[in-house]
Amino acid sequence: METDRARRPAQGPHGGDDACDSAEGRHLCPVLAAVGVIGTEWRLAIVHRLLEGPQRFSEILKSNPRLNAKTLSATLKFLEGQGVVQRTVVSTRPFSVVYSLTEMGLGLAPAARELRAWGERWLLPRHTATARATTRRPPAIQGELPRIVVAEPESHRGR
Repeated sequence: METDRARRPAQGPHGGDDACDSAEGRHLCPVLAAVGVIGTEWRLAIVHRLLEGPQRFSEILKSNPRLNAKTLSATLKFLEGQGVVQRTVVSTRPFSVVYSLTEMGLGLAPAARELRAWGERWLLPRHTATARATTRRPPAIQGELPRIVVAEPESHRGR
């Protein structure tokens, strides 16, 4: 049983002429395209880190203990291929590689900062409350545990 909403094609705020409405794929949806570029947790986190300025691979790697070298390498290659990050080899001894944001990458600064502010406002309080609720609390009664008296079976009573 279909509802009216399910039968109607999705419409954007402009009544259906939105580029995201094309089922045939003739148009590129800007929102989906942007999410395709920055759509994993590490991509935007690395962009956010590079907003502080050019960084060496090891500096980015040390910025988050959950990030591993394989993931960082693959993510930087992807972002470089998309034109968000540029890789510069510094001809010093030993050679070093510095990653920085391109003009396109710098264009993500407002979005990255807004997502951070949103996370700080909405997600950190929830995470803090959840962490507080799951922490072990000390027992209500300190010291000696109460003694438990077990009733004697009826066969032993009255002897």
